[in-house]
Amino acid sequence: MLLVIDVGNTNIVLGVFGGDTLINDWRIRTIRDTTADEFNILAKALFADKGIKLSDIKNVVISSVVPPTVPILDKFCEKYLKQKPLWIQASSVRDLMPILYNNPAEVGADRIVNAIAAYNRYKKSLIVIDFGTATTFDAISEKGEYLGGAIVPGIMISSEALFQRASRLPRVEMFMPPLYVIGKDTIDSIKSGVMHGNAALVDGMVQRMKKEMMANPMVSISEPMVIATGGLAPLIADLSESIELVDSALTLEGLRIISHSIFSK
Repeated sequence: MLLVIDVGNTNIVLGVFGGDTLINDWRIRTIRDTTADEFNILAKALFADKGIKLSDIKNVVISSVVPPTVPILDKFCEKYLKQKPLWIQASSVRDLMPILYNNPAEVGADRIVNAIAAYNRYKKSLIVIDFGTATTFDAISEKGEYLGGAIVPGIMISSEALFQRASRLPRVEMFMPPLYVIGKDTIDSIKSGVMHGNAALVDGMVQRMKKEMMANPMVSISEPMVIATGGLAPLIADLSESIELVDSALTLEGLRIISHSIFSK
């Protein structure tokens, strides 16, 4: 079995593959000051619930944008899985996807992993939107090149900044969007601004990125497909006019594809 781990600023997503099949996945909070032993207890409990043993794990692939977690997960893999994990960096995936960034090393591992998974699945020009701590937009050409993208503050970061800076505004849980864009009370007005506002941001960014991509026939001849992933993707996809589908397992699938390419050599 293959264990894949995607470490984000807010959540860690784990997935276990048997061959090409995702057996199960879990989403847990990112804790920067945990220990390898504590992570082991949590992982064993999650796996046991699905009948998976640590000894079943033959390879581990990790992408992370949180440097303090690197020694923790390294130690966990070495102590409890008896192996060193494969850490994903831009330099390790250039054979799978050319990275046309000015400095490829600057691209977050999660963004490259998403791009590889999306192109592998759909084989066309794409815009991939990942709703995480930050909301990222990534453009992939029809030839499977990573072109670059955009980064904006994530939905929860924006909301938290609003609640902290505006003392008279209440903290609001963003589970359900209001029925109307024009809110009739403070709670619905905040929800509308955050949820419909982010959907409008997405639609505006996608429109501009599509225009830029299709202006260059070397990048895209047909209109790019728009895919969303990340924890809050389903919420915004329901409000957005440009998101065509939500692929929640995109990052995990990308890690599987990369691992197969590297471990099969």
